[in-house]
Amino acid sequence: MEPVVRFENVTKKFGGKAAVDGLNLSIDPGKFVTLLGPSGCGKSTTLRMLGGFELPSSGRIYLAGEDVTTLPPNRRNVNIVFQDYALFPHMSVGRNIAFGLELQGKDRAAIHRRVTDLLALVQLEDFAERMPSQLSGGQRQRVALMRALAPDPRVLLLDEPLSALDAKLRQQMQIELKSIQERTGKTFLFVTHDQEEALTMSDVIVVLNEGRVEQIGDPHTLYAKPRSRFVANFIGETNLLDCTVSGDEGSRVALRWDGVLIHAEPNGRSMNAGEQVPVAIRPEDIRCSSVEPNDQVNRLRGRVRHRMFKGNHTALTIEVGPERILYALVSPAELSRLSGDDLWLGWGADDVIILEH
Repeated sequence: MEPVVRFENVTKKFGGKAAVDGLNLSIDPGKFVTLLGPSGCGKSTTLRMLGGFELPSSGRIYLAGEDVTTLPPNRRNVNIVFQDYALFPHMSVGRNIAFGLELQGKDRAAIHRRVTDLLALVQLEDFAERMPSQLSGGQRQRVALMRALAPDPRVLLLDEPLSALDAKLRQQMQIELKSIQERTGKTFLFVTHDQEEALTMSDVIVVLNEGRVEQIGDPHTLYAKPRSRFVANFIGETNLLDCTVSGDEGSRVALRWDGVLIHAEPNGRSMNAGEQVPVAIRPEDIRCSSVEPNDQVNRLRGRVRHRMFKGNHTALTIEVGPERILYALVSPAELSRLSGDDLWLGWGADDVIILEH
C-alpha cells in the first residue's frame, strides 16, 4: 500500500534553530494518525508544512506520490481545521460547508446533496440555516469538520481542534471525531499535546521531542513498550528508575536500584554486568498489600507518604528507602485491605520495562 503522505528527511529551521529535524514519516491511507508531544516539539510545524503554510528548509514532502514540497496550499488536496474553527460568521451553517465546493465549481444540486449528507453525518440536519453565533462550541466544531471534509480532501489536518472545549464535551468529541474518521475512511493527521486524547483516538501515534521522532506505534505499544524515558514519562504515569545490571538469571536479568534488587525480563535485549539502564514501572502494575506478596518476584517494604483520591482509584506516594519513592495506583477494594501506612509492594518481572535511553 502506497503511503498517502511521506516526509523524506524534512527539516524546518527558524532563525537557525531546527523546529523539525530530519523527519522521516510515512502515513498509510485511511488511518487516524496523531502527532503527540509537548509545546515546541515541532508537531504544528509538521502539520503546517504538509498543508503548505510553511516551506521546509530541506527535504521533500509527498502527497499520494506527488512531490508537493513547494506547492501552495490551494494546490494540495488537503484541508485543515484550526483551534478556533474559523467559521465565516456572516454565512449560515449550510453556506459555510458549501464554500469549498463552490470554489471547486460544483453545480448547485451537487452542493446541496453534499451539504445535506454531511449535516446528517453529524446529526445537524435542521441547522443548515443557522448562523455560527447560534451554535454551541460542540456544534461549531462539527460544522468546521464538515466544511473541511466537504471538498473530499485526501488528508484532513487537525491542529488541536478540541482544545477550546470543556472536559466533558471534549471527551464526547473525541469519540465522535474517531467515529467520523472511521465512517468516512479519510486519513486524519491530528496534532495534540494531550496524551489521553492521543491514546483514545489514534491508530498510530508519532511522539515528537525537540523536532525529532522519539517513537512511532499504536497506542498499546507506546504505552506498554516505550523505548525511551521521554516516551515512558510523556505517555501515562510511570516510575522511572536508574538501574545497574547485576547479572543474568537465565530467562531474567538482575538489576540494582540504589541497592534494591529488581528482577526483569530482558525481552531479547543483550546487557552486560555493570551497564547502566533506565527502567520504567507503571504505577498500576505495582500491587500493594499488608502482608508480603509471595506470588511476586519483586517485593519490598514501604510506607505511604501521600494519598490522592482519583475517583475509581487512589494514587499512593510510597517511600521505600532513603530518598527512594515509588508511585502506585490502587483500587478501592485493594485500598480497603490495607491496614495503616506500612505495607508491602510487589510486581512481576514482566512489569519492568527496560528502556533504550
